[in-house]
Amino acid sequence: MNRLDAARSIFERLLEAITVLLIISLAVVVVLGVIFRWAGEALSWYDEVASVQLAWLTYFGASLAALKRAHIGVPGLIAAVRPPLRVLMVICAEIVIIGFFLMLAWYGYVVLVILEGDTLISLPWVGTQFTQSVIPIGAILFVIAEILNLPQIWREATGRGGHVRHE
Repeated sequence: MNRLDAARSIFERLLEAITVLLIISLAVVVVLGVIFRWAGEALSWYDEVASVQLAWLTYFGASLAALKRAHIGVPGLIAAVRPPLRVLMVICAEIVIIGFFLMLAWYGYVVLVILEGDTLISLPWVGTQFTQSVIPIGAILFVIAEILNLPQIWREATGRGGHVRHE
C-alpha cells in the first residue's frame, strides 16, 4: 500500500466515524424530541438542532460518497467515448467539480464572516458560525476526496485501470 492509498484509507475511516456519530446523535435527538412531545413537554430546541444535524450529516455523507465514488454520475457516457476524448471529458469534469467545491468553500467562509455574532434562536449560546461552518468544511472534505480519487480516475480514463467508473 502506497502513501496515497494509506491516506485515502485513513480519510475514509475518519469520514465513516464522523458520519456514524452524526447519524447516532441525530437519531438520539429525534427520539428525545418524539418522547418529550408525546409527554406534552416539547423541547424548544429540537427543530433547530435536528435541522442543523441533518445538514452536517448531508455534507459529511456527501464527502464520504465522493471518496467511495458513489455520487451521481454518468459512467456509461464516459465509458462509451474513445480514450482521447474520455481523458478530456474526465479532466473537464474534475476541474468543474473541484472548482465548484472550492468556490463553495470560499463563499461558505464569506457567509461565516457575515454571521459573526449571530446565534441559534432556541440555544443562544450556540453561534451560527459554528452551525454553518459545515459548508466550507464539507466543501473542502469533498475536494480532498476528489483529489484522493484522481489517480484511479486517471487510470480508468486512460484505459489502464479497468472499467471506466467516473461519476
